Formats: sequence, structure tokens, C-alpha cells
Amino acid sequence: MKITRKDLDKSIVELVVEETAENIAKQRKNAIAYLQTNAEVKGFRKWAKIPEDIIIRQFWEEHINKMAVDNSIDKMYRESLKKEKIMPVAQGEIKEIISESPLTIRINVEVFPTIEIDSKYKKINLKKKKTTVAAAEVKKALEEIETKFTKFEETTSKASKLKMWDRATISTQGFEDGKELANTAMQEYPLVLGSNILVPGFEEEIVWAKIGENLEFPVDFPKDYHNADFAGKKTTFKVTVSKIEKAVKPEFTEEFIEQLRGQKLDLDWFKKLIKEEIKDTKDSNARMEEESELIDELLKITKMEIWENLLKNQIDKVFEEIKQNMGQDNIKMNDYLESLKMSEEEYKEQHVKATALKRLQGELILFKLQELEKTEVKDSEMEKEVEKILSKFQAEDVLKRLKELYVPGTKYFEELRQRMVYRKLIDSFFKAETK
Repeated sequence: MKITRKDLDKSIVELVVEETAENIAKQRKNAIAYLQTNAEVKGFRKWAKIPEDIIIRQFWEEHINKMAVDNSIDKMYRESLKKEKIMPVAQGEIKEIISESPLTIRINVEVFPTIEIDSKYKKINLKKKKTTVAAAEVKKALEEIETKFTKFEETTSKASKLKMWDRATISTQGFEDGKELANTAMQEYPLVLGSNILVPGFEEEIVWAKIGENLEFPVDFPKDYHNADFAGKKTTFKVTVSKIEKAVKPEFTEEFIEQLRGQKLDLDWFKKLIKEEIKDTKDSNARMEEESELIDELLKITKMEIWENLLKNQIDKVFEEIKQNMGQDNIKMNDYLESLKMSEEEYKEQHVKATALKRLQGELILFKLQELEKTEVKDSEMEKEVEKILSKFQAEDVLKRLKELYVPGTKYFEELRQRMVYRKLIDSFFKAETK
């Protein structure tokens, strides 16, 4: 394979790549071999090896040659990046097929900027924080699961009284100096006592109320209340309870735990699992903090130029992540922007740009460090990491899909390898705290 490189500007590299006829012939053989075992041809069982002459008659030379050329172009692209030591910002663009014999293509590749890190980076030595999980944290996690899966059963008993975590259907109106206070009226509103979604002190006042009971009590809004229209107001609320639903919390049986985590565990083992999950989350957050701390130190001794289009792409990427996270909480970005009285561009400039810039700088620095330190992850380390990921799942269909994804050469496998390289790099700058 012959490669001619030309720098069009500081961010775009042009590659003219010519492949040998011998390698094209190999790709043709590969295409035929693929069709022999994967194609569906009448008269042959699935997965049976179909004779080459039948494959050629069935699919024609034109189709086979197209497969060979497509596979060759893909291989030429990947190998040319490797030989020229180019790390593309995004997938390169095939600008032109110059010739089919010999196969010659022109590719434009957007590349990362030049980065210079002072050798002082070798002297950076930071302290690694130890993460622990307290029993209270495990208890809180179990309580959150209880709350999430609590069911409510209506009671019609006139003697039944509200307790914390029961759900009351209420109608209410707030008053200030004997006059109705705007925006405090609610009709048939379902309220879970203890959720603290209303003004502080309100829910406590209706504990022990009965169905049909009319209540009247004072509530003072805090001076720092999130809604300035109510902050510091002294009010009186009139409340009617029309329905009481008693909270029925789930029992942590082996069957319930299996529904939650796919494993049949008793409560003690489930607590251990919860503790491990909390520890994993804390370790993950600690690694992110360590990465941020390290990048801050490295930025002091690094020279780089951030191109406008590179930063814009990163801003758009971070913005989409924020948008998706909001969507999971059923919040629409347009509604959120409207509440802030901001346009999308204003929000990106004020709330996204700094985060995107820091992330981009971090990615560029870590990529350069990997090159300087020649950090690699062994196949044995990859195997252990994949096993660790798989160990968190029990369902056979999920495990099957994951095993197919995490195979050497696949996108998921190589992205995992890159994350592990960066993790190894970051860890090399941190030493565990000693007592």
C-alpha cells in the first residue's frame, strides 16, 4: 500500500492511498468466502459452504467486486491512519475514488491539534483518596428502594388516621391576613406525607387527620424560600382530606430481590451487593475527581491550540448529554430554556462551554500522555475487565449480547480498552493515602 500525505491546513490532512492488485484479490476471496457461509441460496442449508461457482452465478461479479472494493477502502483507511500515526477527530471523509485499477482513493481526515507537555509532568505526584461505605448509606439505599416500590391501598375506615408515608388526597387554600393567597389553591391533590414537596411544616400538620376532616393551621414560608413571591409570608392554610391511602412497603424477600437485581439473594447478601454498588459509584466519582485534578495540574505545563470547530463539536456533544439526562426526568430542554429565559446558544455559552472545554483539554492531554508514556493494556487485563462487566449481569440474553459486543476489534471492546489505558495513565500519578 502506497500513501501520499499532504497537510491542507492545521486541522485537515489529505491522504492519497493506493492499494496493490494482490491485496484487492485477497479482498475478493474474502468476499466470496463470506458469501459462501452466510448467503441464503436455494437448495443449500443455512451455514453450509456453497461452491464458489454457484456464488458467482448467484451474486454476479459486479456485486462481489463491489464488496471487495468496499472492504479494501475500509482496510486502506484504517491502515493508512495507523501508518501515518493519525488520530482522527471524527470518521474521515472519502473525497474521491481516483482509480479502480489500481484502487486509489483520496481521504480527508480532521486531526487533533499539536500538544506540547513539559517533561515536568513526570514529577507530578498526587494523593489518591480512599472510598468507604457506611452502614447508614446502605440503609438509606434500601429505604429509597422501599419508597420507590411502595404501593398505596385506599382505606374507607372513618377511624383511620394519616401517618407519615401514607398518601392523602387533599384540597387546600392558603390565606394571608384573612384573604385568599394567589397560587396556593389545590383540588384533589395526591400528597405523600414525608415527601417534603410542599412548604416546610405543611405535611406535619396533617398527620393524624381522618377522612373528611377539615383542618386549619398556620404556616410561615422560609425567608429563603425558592419562590420569591412567597418567601417570608405568614399564612394560614385550610385543608380538607378526602381520601387516605395507606403505604404498603415491599418486603425484601428473595423473590423481590431477584426482580430487582436478577439474583436470588437473601437480605444480608443483598445488603452486601448494595454496598458493592455504592462503593463502585464512589470509586467512579473519585476517578473523575482525580482525572479533573490531574488535568488541572497538567494544563499548567501544557501548550495547545483548541480549534473553534473542535470546541463547537464538543459543546454540542455535552449539550446533547444534558438534554438526554433531562429527558430521563421527563424535562424538555425547550421548557427548561424558557424558564431560564435563555436561547440555546446563550445556554451553551454560559453553562456548557466551560465544561466542554475542560473535557476536550483532558482528552487531548491524555491522548498525548499515552503517546509519551507508551501506555498499553494487556489482553489479560482486558479479559479480566470484560469478566468484571459480565459478572454484574445474570440474564442469559443480556450476557449473550454483551459477549458479542465485547469481542476484540469491535467498537465497544476498543472503546473499553481506551478507557482502561486512560485509567492506567491517571492512576500512575496517584499514590494511596497512608495513615
